[in-house]
Amino acid sequence: MTFREPKIFSRFLIAIFFAFMVIGAVTFIVQVAGDHPEKAWQTYLINFLLFSAISQGGLLFSIVMNTVGARWSRLLSGVSESFAAFFPVSFLLFLMLFLGKVHVFPWLGMNLHGKEAWLNLPFLFFRNFIAISILYGLGFAYLYHVLCFKLPHDSGRSGFSGLLARRWQRQPPDFEKYRRRMMVYGNLYILAFALVLSLIGFDLVMSMDPQWYSTLFGAYTFVKAFYVGLGAVIILASLLHLHPKVGFSLTPSQFHDIGKLFFAFCMLWGDFFYVQLVVIWYGNIPEETAYMIQRTQIAPWNTLAWTVFATGFILPFLVLINKRIKTLPKAMTVICSAVIISMWLEHFLILGPIYRPNAVHLPLNISDGLISLGFVGLMAASVAVFLNQFPEVLSSQPPEARP
Repeated sequence: MTFREPKIFSRFLIAIFFAFMVIGAVTFIVQVAGDHPEKAWQTYLINFLLFSAISQGGLLFSIVMNTVGARWSRLLSGVSESFAAFFPVSFLLFLMLFLGKVHVFPWLGMNLHGKEAWLNLPFLFFRNFIAISILYGLGFAYLYHVLCFKLPHDSGRSGFSGLLARRWQRQPPDFEKYRRRMMVYGNLYILAFALVLSLIGFDLVMSMDPQWYSTLFGAYTFVKAFYVGLGAVIILASLLHLHPKVGFSLTPSQFHDIGKLFFAFCMLWGDFFYVQLVVIWYGNIPEETAYMIQRTQIAPWNTLAWTVFATGFILPFLVLINKRIKTLPKAMTVICSAVIISMWLEHFLILGPIYRPNAVHLPLNISDGLISLGFVGLMAASVAVFLNQFPEVLSSQPPEARP
């Protein structure tokens, strides 16, 4: 593939992304300084969880496809790899959670009935700090070895890509060794993905109501992360495909293949959503059923629960049964965007009753949207800067074919 422009994203478009970031940051600061800072921190936590999951699940697609040797996904793997650019941002956002600890962790000062050994802030932040560091470290190690195959090893480049190119020019790599390392780091990332996302689900979501627990919640969390990651990969690939000046083009069969994978995880997420509800319902243990009753039968959360299930599962399930829809980038962009929005609402459904137990109406307002817009800007700017630095990741040349 030959790029018609040296930069995939224009400076004007990146400036718009930075404007989104400024709007979100200003809204967050104003709300934190106001009478209800807990509302800002709840929205912050929801967006941190969602956009971190998108980046983590987005990179996982490339790793899985390279692990199984799926040739149809070579172009899409480069799109997937660009989401790793959000890892440093996600890590900083995690550290910032400590600043709002009083508002983020409602169990502070509560009688935890023997759970104090696990639910205490120093230990919680330490173990999550180590876990996220390992996950992102493995992701960057994998990405480093992939870039070695995709970037030309010349010294005429600028920026970080030029730094890497000059390094490989001075010390020509052993490609066979790099290929083996790439597979090792990729497989370790897959393992860490399941373990770390489970830990995040337990510590930063489930623990917010320390009286409730679910052994399925860890698996539910990492399945959901891959689901939204696939959706983000499809959206970005569709936008690049539809842009006439980028020179990135996918065939209908490639859209169809990733659409089928997205459809499969739609059904898997829906199954986990349903199974978790049904098992708790039939078990009829008070500590578990109270959690579900509040979210599925008590207003205003019951309406939101059905909205999440309809937009996250029923809508994409019914639409994606049609084979042709999967080959249409515009239609897939709409469907995947609806799913990602539904996952934002799903986080709000899980956390909202904990932070706002006496809400009569859904406690959503424009500030929630503006803070979320800031996170959209963070993600978009990270991906845009990465693709401008490394446009070769969108090349159709497979890593193993690099001269």
